[in-house]
Amino acid sequence: MINLHFYGAAGTVTGSCYLLDNGRHRLLIDCGLFQGSKAIKERNYGPFPFNPASIDALVLTHAHIDHCGLIPKLYLQGFQGPVFTTPVSAELASVLLPDSGHIQEMEVERKNRKNSRAGLPLLTPIYTAAQAAACLEHFQALDYKEEKEILPGFRLRLQDAGHILGSAIAEIWVRDGEQEVKVTFSGDLGNPGQPIVNDPAPIEATDYLVMESTYGNRHHNVQGDKIERLKEVINRAMKKGGNLVIPAFAVERTQDLLYALNILLRQGAIKVDKIFLDSPLAVAATEIFCRHQDYFDAETKELSNDGATCPFYLPGLHLSRTAEESMAINKIQGGAIIIAASGMCDAGRIKHHLKHNLWRPESTVLLVGYQAAGTLGRRLLDGEKRVRIHGEEIAVRAEIVSLDGFSAHADQAGLLKWLKSFARPPRKVFITHGEEEAARDFASLVTAELGLATEVPQWLATAQLLPLAESLPAASPATLTASAAAAEAEATYQRILVQLKALVEAGFARQDYAGVNHKLQQIAAILNQNLDEKAS
Repeated sequence: MINLHFYGAAGTVTGSCYLLDNGRHRLLIDCGLFQGSKAIKERNYGPFPFNPASIDALVLTHAHIDHCGLIPKLYLQGFQGPVFTTPVSAELASVLLPDSGHIQEMEVERKNRKNSRAGLPLLTPIYTAAQAAACLEHFQALDYKEEKEILPGFRLRLQDAGHILGSAIAEIWVRDGEQEVKVTFSGDLGNPGQPIVNDPAPIEATDYLVMESTYGNRHHNVQGDKIERLKEVINRAMKKGGNLVIPAFAVERTQDLLYALNILLRQGAIKVDKIFLDSPLAVAATEIFCRHQDYFDAETKELSNDGATCPFYLPGLHLSRTAEESMAINKIQGGAIIIAASGMCDAGRIKHHLKHNLWRPESTVLLVGYQAAGTLGRRLLDGEKRVRIHGEEIAVRAEIVSLDGFSAHADQAGLLKWLKSFARPPRKVFITHGEEEAARDFASLVTAELGLATEVPQWLATAQLLPLAESLPAASPATLTASAAAAEAEATYQRILVQLKALVEAGFARQDYAGVNHKLQQIAAILNQNLDEKAS
């Protein structure tokens, strides 16, 4: 019996974590940090809903913290197995995870000063920077398209997800006795046509699909070319005389912005003398990107002059590593572009820059990524006029601008296009990694347009994955001799039933039920005739 457990990114965008169990071995796919509201973040501090010591191995789809951020905690609580991921993801994790530990140490230290004065219990970080660094020796790199048996009964192949450099779609074959089931995890899928990364790889076939839905009910609102839109935002911000503050994820979003700024500076479309990359993590991640230019798409390779230079190093770019360098930036009153993490404004140096610029009407804050519910970035996006930063209430007088085109996630159209590329569609699609409304809207769309069975699992839910033979009704001897035809007919029949159900529930088929029923009878007759012919 093969079970799939949903321990994260179910009913929410963050905390990606799935467990595949065939009764003999247990494989974890991602182990991410929960981000967003206080209630969601509380999950980071409690025990895992499974025994970490019982996990045999882990597959990491990519190095974003909501996919890898609890891996050090997993080791601290008993996990001893390997982590399989791409070479770029392994290298990015080597800077992201210790940085995450450092941020937790700093946050806990700040909170404990308050707790000490109030006589409250002291807190401990989920893990420290040193503990995060210690788990990195267990990472094992696996190249795209390389197939490997990672556990008895578990084979893995990683494909390019086009989300960030090194991100992967995980194809996993799981054996249960003599039967084998293929489960594919989309990871986070990127936008087709994005710079730096390649488009998401098509997958030929799978039995079950676990698919993200971050933008499952949205289309990226990009009016014209995103670089042209960025130019307009920059020039308007500079004309106002203030600073342009850009919260950006250290991995991918920062490099996307630097790439776009490089193009605009080369064209002479913007005039900015002071560009600050204020994040030691983003600086380190950019250096990793520059060491792996073989992963770039063709357009970015061309811009980098065949690897001789890196397209992210710009004229006038200041790389800020120390706290003193960061604090000096806050003395600048105008004319600067300040890029800092975190992308959702919930931690790191960006909070200091917002504290110094949000109250100034001449300043501009540009949001270029997904803002999870409950984060400071989401509250700014939703138009809150007063926010609290480091215990101080700040008036929001700066212009808040959102630019969706820099999102590393495919929108609804991109997700659907990738799903349509399957040569043999999955028998069932589990829609995850989205806020509940987005996930349910996308599930309805997939059923209505493709006729596929979908499920939106809740947190801690379990699904039983049956081999195809066990999911079919009892077959006649003639049908048994045509198992391939039977499987094809069953899959077609199930898609028809699911699509009809969706149409009936939507009210489209109720006026002509007799006609629909007649059509189904015709289809059944054709399927039976084809089976008889193949069996004979």
